[in-house]
Amino acid sequence: MTDITIRGAGIFGLSIAWACVQRGARVQVIDPHGTGAGSSGGIVGALAPHVPENWNPKKAFQLESLLMAEAFWSEVSAAGGKEAGYARTGRLQPIADDAARTLAIRRKETAVDLWQDNAIWEVIPAPQSEWQPNSPDGYLIRDTLSAHLHPRRACDALVAALAASGVTVQPRGTDKGKVLWATGVSGLEDLSKDRPRIMGNGVKGQAALLQYDAAGLPQLFAGGVHIIPHLDGTVAIGSTSEREYTDPTSTDAQLDDVIAAARNAVPALQDAPVIARWAGVRPRARSRAPMLGAWPDRAGHFIANGGFKIGFGMAPKIAHVMADLLLEGTDTIPEGFRVEDNL
Repeated sequence: MTDITIRGAGIFGLSIAWACVQRGARVQVIDPHGTGAGSSGGIVGALAPHVPENWNPKKAFQLESLLMAEAFWSEVSAAGGKEAGYARTGRLQPIADDAARTLAIRRKETAVDLWQDNAIWEVIPAPQSEWQPNSPDGYLIRDTLSAHLHPRRACDALVAALAASGVTVQPRGTDKGKVLWATGVSGLEDLSKDRPRIMGNGVKGQAALLQYDAAGLPQLFAGGVHIIPHLDGTVAIGSTSEREYTDPTSTDAQLDDVIAAARNAVPALQDAPVIARWAGVRPRARSRAPMLGAWPDRAGHFIANGGFKIGFGMAPKIAHVMADLLLEGTDTIPEGFRVEDNL
C-alpha cells in the first residue's frame, strides 16, 4: 500500500484523496483551515462546458471530466451518505441577434462532431416558461452537457465518503509518503517564491444565494452571470472576477450589480429575496489551465492547483489523472496542464 499525504481540503485535495483511497492507498488529508475553507466553500457550482469549437486538449479534458461527473458523484454519495447536489439539467442562454443565432447554429454542427452522442447543442425558440432568460432574438441556445452541484455540499459529501473509509481531515500532521499540495492561492504564492515570474494569483469572486425554487430546471447563463437552480430550492448567482481587492471575504456593490444583472435577465427572479452573500479568492494559474504534476526541485512532492472557475467541473478527471501519477507513476497530464507550463 502506498502512503499519500494530501495538503489541502478543497475540491482538488478531497477528490484526489478519494481516488487514491478507492485504489487502496493509505491517505491522510491535512488542512489547518478545515474543509472547503477557500474558494471550494462557495455557493455557485456551475459545471458548464467550453463552446464546442476550436478544439484543444483543455476542452477535450473538460469534456471527459463532465461526462465522468455523474458516476463520480453518485459513488461519493453512496459511500458517505451525503448528496453533493449534482444534477445534469442542461443550460439555456439568450441570443442577442441574427448574427449570434447564425453562429450558434453553426456550433450545433461542431457539437455533433466533438460531443458526438454524449450531449446536444441546439438553438430553440424561447418557450413560454417562467424559468428562462429574456432573449432579444426570440431564440435560446440549449445544451444538455451542462450540470451543476452545490460546492459546499460536494466537499462535505467527499469528506463523508473518505470518513467511511477511515480518512478524516486533520488540522495538522507529519508528511508520509508522497505529498500532494492542493493549497489554492497560498500554494501558488509558495510556488512563485524565488522564481523569475509568478506561477499564478488569486482572483476574488462574489456570489449570492436567492430564495427561489427552480429545482430540476436548466441552469441559465445570461447578463454575464451564471444562474444555478440548486436542488434545495435556492438559486445561486455569480460571480465577479476581481484581480484587485483589499478584503478577500467581504461583499460590496459589485455583487449588487451581479444580482441586478440576474434579475434583469430573468424576470422570475425579480422579487426573489437574497438569503446569503459570499466572497472568496479563487486560485488562477498563470496558464489559466489547472496546474498538475511534480513540484519542481522538490522530490516526492506534487501539485494540483489553479482550478479557478472550473475546478469542480475538472475534479473527476483530475482525481483520476493524479491518482495515476501518485500511485502508478503514470503521467497522463495533458498539454497545457503541466506545472512547467507556468514556469
